[in-house]
Amino acid sequence: MAEEPNFFERVYEVVKHIPLGRVTSYGAIARYLGAAKSARMVGWAMNKAHDLEEVPAQRVVNRLGLLTGKHHFGGSNAMQQLLEDEGVEIKANQIQNFEKVFWDPNNELDRPL
Repeated sequence: MAEEPNFFERVYEVVKHIPLGRVTSYGAIARYLGAAKSARMVGWAMNKAHDLEEVPAQRVVNRLGLLTGKHHFGGSNAMQQLLEDEGVEIKANQIQNFEKVFWDPNNELDRPL
């Protein structure tokens, strides 16, 4: 019998579904996983994901659209550059038109993932 994925693995599965040019928040992922008060734990998972090529960690930001995890991307502007390469506009470490590019797994994904 296969082992159930741990919380971090479940976070990574959600993040893999975020479309190119879209972003979501730590809190939205936590709510989708049924752990609404665990946004910080989602952040910890994302901190560990910077070496996982298949996990587009740059697409996860805070609830205001700020690039709070940027220091985990090798260079100070690497997270911003990755997002801009996908067409996401950023000024002063904040995503512009956040409502337009926000992707909510609670509305976009079937359950369970």
